[in-house]
Amino acid sequence: MSNLLILIPVALGLGLLGLAAFVWSLKSGQYDDLDGAAERILQDDVEEP
Repeated sequence: MSNLLILIPVALGLGLLGLAAFVWSLKSGQYDDLDGAAERILQDDVEEP
């Protein structure tokens, strides 16, 4: 029973930490352009002489 007194707050804290990291990534624009990198890799990088 004493293990639950430690494990439940730790699990809740890690869940809140993950939620805070997800909200931070949304606010910093990590998911703004999902198709840009996928299309950029298909374009040829031809240098003009």
